[in-house]
Amino acid sequence: MTQLAWNAKEATVGELAERSGVAPSALRFYEREGLITSRRTTGNQRRYTRDTLRRVAFIRTSQRLGIPLALIRDVLGLLPQDRTPTREDWARISECWRDDLNTRIRTLQRLRDNLADCIGCGCLSLDRCVLSNPGDELAAHGPGPRRLIED
Repeated sequence: MTQLAWNAKEATVGELAERSGVAPSALRFYEREGLITSRRTTGNQRRYTRDTLRRVAFIRTSQRLGIPLALIRDVLGLLPQDRTPTREDWARISECWRDDLNTRIRTLQRLRDNLADCIGCGCLSLDRCVLSNPGDELAAHGPGPRRLIED
């Protein structure tokens, strides 16, 4: 078990993996995808700056929210490369997704509420379910599950 010292300025791939909870293979993948960077020692070993921990946490959290890696890379590209990002830097990039996340939250709440109503009645009958669409009247509003994707 390799632990990252609290005062270490750099971490090996093993130390970063253990501290972040992300497999070394995933860290190498993130690096290939341009999400994180490392320097190489004379022995060609990776060394990550300590602030890479925060970037990895941001990547993992963003992925859990369903944000594609390409968008994560774009936003991480807004962070300074010449210094450790500050709280203000992180706050600035978090604003990039605020509208998208609010839309996702509303959609998930609508899904939860509509499914709970259907399951709550116990009938699972399309003629009484709130998800029913008599005469396909929602087709006029476009394709897909209109009640779940419209405000």
